[in-house]
Amino acid sequence: METKPPELNTVIRTFANEVEAHVAQAVLDANGIDSNLIRDDAGGMMPWLQWLHPIRLVVREADSIEAVELLDSPPGPTLLP
Repeated sequence: METKPPELNTVIRTFANEVEAHVAQAVLDANGIDSNLIRDDAGGMMPWLQWLHPIRLVVREADSIEAVELLDSPPGPTLLP
């Protein structure tokens, strides 16, 4: 019998633009947390719909606490003086 991986179904953030959503998703991906973006903007043809239906960042329920902590943590030190 096959076991299915847990579904990505817990919304942890919403975004009004795609750039911020992709940056947040990249942070999670870099830390080994699977995520997905759910958009309702006619396949990108009507990006103004993102104001009415924000982009949702979803993760597995088991990863949700760690994901929120990662996104809420301040950035680390930089190498710039």
